[in-house]
Amino acid sequence: MAFKARPSPRLLNYPTQLSLSFTKPTRLTRTSKRTKATMSSQHKQTTPHVKHPKFGHLPLSTSGPQDCALTGSALLSTPYFNKGAGFPAEERRDFKLTGLLPQHVSTLDQQVKRAYQQYSSRKDDLAKNTFMTSLAEQNEVLYFRLIQDNLKEMFSIIYTPTEGDAIQNYSRLFRKPDGCFLNINDVGRVHDDLAQWGKPEDIDYIVVTDGEEILGIGDQGVGGILISVAKLVLTTLCAGIHPNRTLPVVLDCGTDNEELLNDDLYLGLKKPRVRGEEYDKFVDTFVQSARKLYPRAYIHFEDFGLPNARRILDRYRPEIPCFNDDVQGTGCVTLAAMMAGLHVSKMKLEDVRIVIFGSGTAGTGIADQVRDAIAADSALANRPRCVDKPGLLMQSHADKLTHAQKPYARADKDVDYDHSDLLSVIKAVKPHVLIGTSTKPKAFTQEIISEMASHVDRPIVFPLSNPTRLHEADPKDINEWTKGKALIATGSPFPPVKYDGREYEVAECNNSTCFPGIGLGCVLSRTKLLSDKMLVAAVKALAAQSPALKDPIKGLLPDVVNVREISVHIARAVIKQAVEEGLAQEEGIPEDEGDLEEWIREQMWDPVYRPLRMVKKEEASRHAKGEMGVATE
Repeated sequence: MAFKARPSPRLLNYPTQLSLSFTKPTRLTRTSKRTKATMSSQHKQTTPHVKHPKFGHLPLSTSGPQDCALTGSALLSTPYFNKGAGFPAEERRDFKLTGLLPQHVSTLDQQVKRAYQQYSSRKDDLAKNTFMTSLAEQNEVLYFRLIQDNLKEMFSIIYTPTEGDAIQNYSRLFRKPDGCFLNINDVGRVHDDLAQWGKPEDIDYIVVTDGEEILGIGDQGVGGILISVAKLVLTTLCAGIHPNRTLPVVLDCGTDNEELLNDDLYLGLKKPRVRGEEYDKFVDTFVQSARKLYPRAYIHFEDFGLPNARRILDRYRPEIPCFNDDVQGTGCVTLAAMMAGLHVSKMKLEDVRIVIFGSGTAGTGIADQVRDAIAADSALANRPRCVDKPGLLMQSHADKLTHAQKPYARADKDVDYDHSDLLSVIKAVKPHVLIGTSTKPKAFTQEIISEMASHVDRPIVFPLSNPTRLHEADPKDINEWTKGKALIATGSPFPPVKYDGREYEVAECNNSTCFPGIGLGCVLSRTKLLSDKMLVAAVKALAAQSPALKDPIKGLLPDVVNVREISVHIARAVIKQAVEEGLAQEEGIPEDEGDLEEWIREQMWDPVYRPLRMVKKEEASRHAKGEMGVATE
């Protein structure tokens, strides 16, 4: 899940220096170890981190009872309050639920067991995805707890690849709208439509897409709303972002997908995609309206198309706290894996030779981050070599180069070797690191990997293309061809590999280990901007959690099952950097490391049932009235 197949790059500028020294990885708590042990295809209890609410007074505190002004069927119809058969006897009485529920009071564990059985009975992955969507609309706590307890099994159901199938079938599976639908024919209504979702303090995190480049399946038009929904699910699952304080948005600009245009059930605008000045005005109207209405919200751009993604990010990064996972998330997680690999191989970043095969969105984005992490005056020879269809990128390719490829084009006079294909470049450059973002299956042949391994002691090889059918090489082959010496990370999950009686873990460059923690840090600090140094802090925090730092046969990146714990470390690093740069706007951020960690944990939403406290409607907040996360007038 490292990146989605796209033909061109998006960039990110890092500071000129990045230390490769690591502090000792923070020991995972008993909670996170227990969580890892419970991630299986069968439900087992997962106990959330025990909180000591020193910071229970905070607005985002998750300790103690919740105010609720709803009763009866209205309460049962509000996903973030609903406990179903889990309402205890006193709440059934106080909130007028007697007669609306079966007599038996179920524990959350029993409900998870029942829901898992129902989930397992679905005939295929898409049916399971639809079941989970239905469950989320009924009971948020149960939904997230079910996934949390079965994360390994369900991750591919709630996200890629199954979510891609759901998006492709959005108009046919449509039952209930979720999120904010804005369309380019009604730019004048954008502000009012967004305003329905709350007051200025109600929204923390917005994910917005225009649906043009979805999960490697291309233009899906209005169906892109589901990628905004799915990304927000991951922020809650992986970093405890409060689910009723998020807003998924789709900017419907039409579609160039002929299949959708010819489908009489398609729910979006049936017109070719609008581009140019009209498009830019639409996007800007959204951004400015969102900032005016929800000034504390962090904006996450997702799956915008090639002509727009990078320039939109570049346009707004200097002005607002915003992020693009396809640009920044992919680069952060790959760089973290590389840093861990270099630590194991005892190399310095500025000394390594890097070849990137596939010079599109992901490839040049990763190259930018590596380049900018090296000292500004490093030898030009240490820039990553980028290889694409014509071979090594050369200045003589001129107009064939994209804007992002040009910095990596070599002067023809400086290249005195055959550079027409990857093998020739490997023979000449003798790289320490080989990264694949080509979506060309089996591109890393035995000859290529063996050639690389003949020149370096611990070759670092990252076949990142996904889905699995597109990977450049199978990790077990890479391991065999290098006699167990390769340090490997992939874009999709793979089982451990063996050589000479030893088993080696294969790290997955999963963006979900990174972007939720970055978002959490930005939300809690209420940062003015997401700076380059904050992203570097996130990379170092993730790399410091690498199991390979303790044992070189372990993975270069931590497993996604530990992602909530990882997110705490990333958020802490991001917040500290925001404070140091004077970007944090939240008051009272603790300076003490222990207090800061507890401050973060107390504000992370957990899938547990909290007691309800009755309040009068006239005195109730929007949350207590069940209006959070839904459009209301």
